[in-house]
Amino acid sequence: MKIFKVLLLIIFTFILIIGCNNYIPQKNKTLKSNSVTSECRVIKHDLGETCVPLKPQRIIALDETSMEALLALDLKAIATAQPNIAGSIIPKLGKKAEGIVSLGKDGQPNIEKIVQLNPDLILGFSISAEQYQIFSQIAPTFTLDYVQFGWQDALLRIAETTDKTEKAQKLLEEYQQRVEKIRTFVNDNLTEKTVSISRFYAGNNFTEFRTKYSFPGSIVTEVGISLPEIQNQLTTNENQPLFSVSLERIDLINADILFIVLDPGAEENVQKFQNSPLWQNLKAVKNQRVYTVDSSYWIFGNILSANAVLDDLFTYLVKQP
Repeated sequence: MKIFKVLLLIIFTFILIIGCNNYIPQKNKTLKSNSVTSECRVIKHDLGETCVPLKPQRIIALDETSMEALLALDLKAIATAQPNIAGSIIPKLGKKAEGIVSLGKDGQPNIEKIVQLNPDLILGFSISAEQYQIFSQIAPTFTLDYVQFGWQDALLRIAETTDKTEKAQKLLEEYQQRVEKIRTFVNDNLTEKTVSISRFYAGNNFTEFRTKYSFPGSIVTEVGISLPEIQNQLTTNENQPLFSVSLERIDLINADILFIVLDPGAEENVQKFQNSPLWQNLKAVKNQRVYTVDSSYWIFGNILSANAVLDDLFTYLVKQP
């Protein structure tokens, strides 16, 4: 693993050198201009300190989760990387995300393209120390650890970094109002019901359940719906957002209501489970309370994804827009 990281750093550095050599005149001109007209403030983060521009205009988001947080704060990223396995949320965002350049897959962004785009801020979750060294040579770079159930804190941190705290607080207040509306319905109608969240991958013969420490699990529990007790017993700590489930242990996803979270191309895997007699014994299947949702916003995300999950909860549980 250590050798792999060293090789990865060498490759990134080589690409960066080539890109910088091709764009040195433009970059130098930009840096000189920024030194006169721009101001920044020092922000501490997981990998050090970064002088973040007060009003960044060309932000690159290294993942869609940070991209959607920026969009919600009225800061449109010029480019982002797409998830490796889950679906992309960009099509769901419509015109909000129009024109955002693709950097390839999450964790393997196109370094040369980043250099060409001439960003004034690079932002992303869980950037490695090796990547940080490279990105920092291109533009001020800021990173946060990605904690799935801590997405609200992450939004506030990004807002603080970009001077959008008031906007973030308003977004979270509106979100809490929606949560309370669903919680009222749950308290009146679903107090003894349980919900299971099961993700299906493409090309794999297993599924999983998402725990209360996952992104969707934290939202479901926040609105007052219980996860199955067996799932809570198997969840030993907050670093366990998921638990793999084989067809033979399908009982682990047994609940009154089941959300099937589909990755692109996962339909064949789902069909294998649905063809099993064990599947037919699930309470949600017997009661016709199985709902298929999209992994582009149910697996990872921030405020826009969280509201999209609430939309689904309103549709499938509350039965109102």
